[in-house]
Amino acid sequence: MTNFGNVLTAMVTPFKSDLSVNYAMAEKLAVHLANNGSDGLVLHGTTGESPTLTHEEEYELYRVVKKALKGTNCKIVAGTGSNSTATSIKSTKEAEKIGVDGIMLVAPYYNKPPQEGFYQHFKAVAENTGLPIIVYNIPGRSAKNIETETMARLAEIKNIVAVKEASGNLDQVAAVRKATPKDFLIYSGDDNLTLPIIERGGVGVISVASHLVGKELNQMVALALAGKKREAQAIHDRLMPLFEAIFVTSNPIPVKAALAMIGWPVGGLRLPLIEANEEEKAVVRKVLEDLKILK
Repeated sequence: MTNFGNVLTAMVTPFKSDLSVNYAMAEKLAVHLANNGSDGLVLHGTTGESPTLTHEEEYELYRVVKKALKGTNCKIVAGTGSNSTATSIKSTKEAEKIGVDGIMLVAPYYNKPPQEGFYQHFKAVAENTGLPIIVYNIPGRSAKNIETETMARLAEIKNIVAVKEASGNLDQVAAVRKATPKDFLIYSGDDNLTLPIIERGGVGVISVASHLVGKELNQMVALALAGKKREAQAIHDRLMPLFEAIFVTSNPIPVKAALAMIGWPVGGLRLPLIEANEEEKAVVRKVLEDLKILK
């Protein structure tokens, strides 16, 4: 059975002042996250600004982080998804050669495939790799929802082992849990919905907040999975202002600002994303101070 762990961090991609990828900083950040509550890292996802990275940058990021994490138990999941099936297959093959532990495939965006198109897309990629696959359902960005029936069909494919569920629909999460095998993993794609998704059969979260509170999140998930709801809820309630603050504007703008505030110079963002304005920074700074993350 594939086990990526309970808390995976959707890692930011650090940039230098000229907005070239800062691979040395990526190595340091990856090691820090692995030592502070992250069971795995998702590279080149939305939080990693995948839309504006070249494929060469994507592959080099996988290489340097893999080397940096050698000797640790932290898993590397490559975000090789695209709205082109052929491109997704090519990127997945490259990631597999590099030696990542799994891949995450976002629902094809913009071209709005029908449900059978979703199925055929993921099936085609799965047939071209031996790696375990996490399907990423995020209709808020991809424009269409992967429906429960489609997810159930995908779960029958041997190496499609998990879903990152970011539809925001808890009824759908419960339906997917009921419709898929017990060993099919459901991860929350939203930090603020981690606990309710675990209550509906989820195993953890692919998180943005774990850049800042990884150990606390890992503890929260462990408590929830052990049935200690009250203790888990207490951590959730304490961290809720952070979950809200790091989405005060488009991700990953706020989390990059937060990391800079606590001493991680991960750089700016590539257009069309822009850096946080002063009002947004003030929201983030207050929460970091309230939680004693920034002193």
